[in-house]
Amino acid sequence: MRRDADDGGRVHRRDGAPVSRPRNRRRVNQASSPRHDLWAQVEELAVASSIRPPADPAALVRSLGDPPLGRHSVPAGNSVAAVVERASMLAAALAASAGLLAGPDDEA
Repeated sequence: MRRDADDGGRVHRRDGAPVSRPRNRRRVNQASSPRHDLWAQVEELAVASSIRPPADPAALVRSLGDPPLGRHSVPAGNSVAAVVERASMLAAALAASAGLLAGPDDEA
């Protein structure tokens, strides 16, 4: 296969015929997927229990050790721990906004 600059960069076979690209690949996949009714009635969700944020959110990640990235393993481990701590803070804020954050006197 080769590209001709004078033909707009289209790909050609050795015999000079242009190579066609499959165009309906996505449509075939969409047609085979089942359709769902977005407005259908769903069953009632269970009542959510209160959550208590962990004292050290990154403890599990640190227990696995630093990632095997050579001289970049310590900074990468610190970055992963920072992301986990931030996700824990956001989860606690979301739980507080929904009234699901456990108080200091609540049992676990």
